[in-house]
Amino acid sequence: MTAGDKIKTTEELQTLCDIARRQGQRVVFTNGCFDLLHAGHVRYLEEARKLGDLLVVGVNSDDSVRQIKGALRPIVAEEDRSELVAALHCVDYVVVFDTPDPLALIERLHPNILVKGADWSPEKIIGAQTVLREGGEVARIPLVPKISTSIIIERIKARFCK
Repeated sequence: MTAGDKIKTTEELQTLCDIARRQGQRVVFTNGCFDLLHAGHVRYLEEARKLGDLLVVGVNSDDSVRQIKGALRPIVAEEDRSELVAALHCVDYVVVFDTPDPLALIERLHPNILVKGADWSPEKIIGAQTVLREGGEVARIPLVPKISTSIIIERIKARFCK
């Protein structure tokens, strides 16, 4: 299976998640921009994968990244970001979504476990109420200190934009 084979539409993924749950598998969902993929992303996704049997990652589309991060982002196009995330061994499937938050996607996929970084307070995790109401869990994973896309961008600017 290639990385591209792991990128699915919402409809395809809904079917795959339904099948997995019927087979007793626990579906884990997380999402993010994943602009300038780095070791913090990899460690976060590896930890998320340990929480269940199937890890589904929602990747924000270019338009939604611009809405969240501003006009200069993303650095890397959605097709490339989603392929890079899909290439990770711990990721089972990737879906690109075009809204600023993943609530509609979470409501369609019905994950057993919703994962976000520990920088998100529990009451601000979008989709948490939906997952909890359906008997699922919400997990928060600690971030890797001093590793982030913003830090990498600042380092590049400091070194090359003098």
